[in-house]
Amino acid sequence: MPGIPEFGAIWVYLAGSPLLGLTMTLCAYVSAFWLYSRFNFSPLANPVAISIALVVLILKGTGMSYRDYFSGAQFVHFLLGPATVALAIPLARQLPRLRRLFLPILCGLFSGSVTAIISAVAITALMGGTYQLAISIGPKSATTPIAMGVSEKLGGLPALTAVLVIGTGILGAVIARFLFKWMRVDSHEVRGFALGVTSHGIGTARAFQVSPEMGAFSGLGMGLNGILTAFLAPWLIPIVVNYFS
Repeated sequence: MPGIPEFGAIWVYLAGSPLLGLTMTLCAYVSAFWLYSRFNFSPLANPVAISIALVVLILKGTGMSYRDYFSGAQFVHFLLGPATVALAIPLARQLPRLRRLFLPILCGLFSGSVTAIISAVAITALMGGTYQLAISIGPKSATTPIAMGVSEKLGGLPALTAVLVIGTGILGAVIARFLFKWMRVDSHEVRGFALGVTSHGIGTARAFQVSPEMGAFSGLGMGLNGILTAFLAPWLIPIVVNYFS
């Protein structure tokens, strides 16, 4: 119709606004969460995975570069820090239980962190992956900022590490319930802590959807595993690569 600008011209105008990336991200997640609720909150309909797919499709369909998109979406990225710190609030409410479970938590943390690093690096080396690839995969179970920092310091590919971290979190959030049920693990403390150690922030978000208690222990596992990975990965990854190469 005359007088109505074409979609391409409208998109070029909107793409110049830094708020477009933020709006796109929020709309994608709201849509994904709506689908998630329609499927009765099934972990197979993980809203993070769906929203990522939606954003990728939009970027591909419009030809918008990731740099332009992130110029607006970086506000969400900034909020990751405050959101992580805010996990201290539900943790503080669980302090009596944390004191009683100190030794099991310590043992679970160490075994989970070491297993995550060794298994990822060993499988990569056994399948003929390069040293750089092994470094990039090694810290995948830590939260994104820590994992990317460890990868960059050791000479890995931080961008690849970020993708693997997100993939690990989504996979953990999707299969955790079925795996816990198969293993007959019913304790919310155990489930939450295991999710936090292996699936960091995305697993923690899933844990909070189940119960505040489970979310608190998942946040604890995420935070402690991030710290331990930052100490263990720099010397453990080269040892494992050399052993299995």
